[in-house]
Amino acid sequence: MIRSVCRYTLAVYLVTLSTASLFAQSYANHADSLESQRDANGILSDFFSGKSKTPKVVDMTKEGSWSVLPSAAYNPSVGFAIGAISSGGKYFGNPANTTLSVINAGVYISTNKLSTFELKHNAFSSENKWNLQGVFQIGKTIAKDNGLGTGRRSFGDGELHMNNEHFANNPNEFPVRYVYLKVNERIYRKIAPSFYIGAGLSFNLYSHIDDDRKNIPITETHNFRYSVQNGYPTTAYQANGILVNFQFNNRDQPNRPFKGIYADVILKENETWLGSNRKALQLRTEFRKYWSLSSSNPENVFAIWHWANYLISGSLPYLDLPGTGSDAYGRIGRAFIIGRFKGLSFVYNEAEYRFPITDNKLLSGVTFVNIESADNQRNIKLLRYWEPGAGVGLRLLFNKYTRSNLCIDYGRGTYGSSGFFLGLNEVF
Repeated sequence: MIRSVCRYTLAVYLVTLSTASLFAQSYANHADSLESQRDANGILSDFFSGKSKTPKVVDMTKEGSWSVLPSAAYNPSVGFAIGAISSGGKYFGNPANTTLSVINAGVYISTNKLSTFELKHNAFSSENKWNLQGVFQIGKTIAKDNGLGTGRRSFGDGELHMNNEHFANNPNEFPVRYVYLKVNERIYRKIAPSFYIGAGLSFNLYSHIDDDRKNIPITETHNFRYSVQNGYPTTAYQANGILVNFQFNNRDQPNRPFKGIYADVILKENETWLGSNRKALQLRTEFRKYWSLSSSNPENVFAIWHWANYLISGSLPYLDLPGTGSDAYGRIGRAFIIGRFKGLSFVYNEAEYRFPITDNKLLSGVTFVNIESADNQRNIKLLRYWEPGAGVGLRLLFNKYTRSNLCIDYGRGTYGSSGFFLGLNEVF
């Protein structure tokens, strides 16, 4: 059945891409609709001012909009966290032919003595001639490491020999703590309506790697075995490279699209002269399609997401292998902890239905299903085992001008996996 779902998703992918068309939206009508909407930013402003103000529509072509709120979050990987989130947006051209430029940031400290700071931007020049996308992340985190590949954890890494020593199979889960710094910057130039070509740089640095194994020998941990087998240090490594990008994008908005298509193909080559421990060539493909199901309530949206990363040649350090949560926003695979499944190559598909709950758009909801597959260095091939997940979610409109929202999702997956997942903006 899962294989049938995958074939169906691929068919939808090809049909929708071939029938892609441009959309037009009236900025005046959009401004009128914003007057009836309420968001968390406005409610807090009224609360602290002591009175309810007449809603004022912000001119996003001039002043733009910026909001900052305290935040509490939870992720099964890191525990409960407190911090602050912010979201801003502005048009740098005519809204009729220019996409809204957005910037989002957040800082958290968790109960597990972990911390993170993230800054993400997606900016468009007038008439979308140039598009600049970037992510900056730094933090200290922990991952519950289950090894490579999809399928039962009992598969482990298998038996092996290193330095004339025999190592038995290791199907266990090993928490690993580490510090990371990730910088990814891409610039695109429009070459035809909705088509872009670009280039960029990516730096992923991992340090202070500590296999939190208690009384278990370090030789049993997945990070140690993989690193030794593939010639990497076990406590720190880097994966830095150059990017070549091809993109199709006619979404009406980047934070929370109601309609349109986003397709991206990226070639990344890790280079030793940029600091990488080993050379590698990767191909990443991403496809998103959004259907607005109602003209009176455009927030009724059905969306699909395909994300895949293939290792063409070379080698990647262990913590840089693609897998659950390895997209730029760390949202792949709701129902599972970050890094639960990973491999040399990784494929992911998701479908989601989004719908408003209140007439003023303050609250909305989602339902979702997803599947993911990964390979390993032994006998697990890509697409052989699929791990499904599904769940429901609640959305609180954070900033109506940028369509930013606070997301609370509950997901369940295979092997008894479940959890609540909180974040800023839609998962895709």
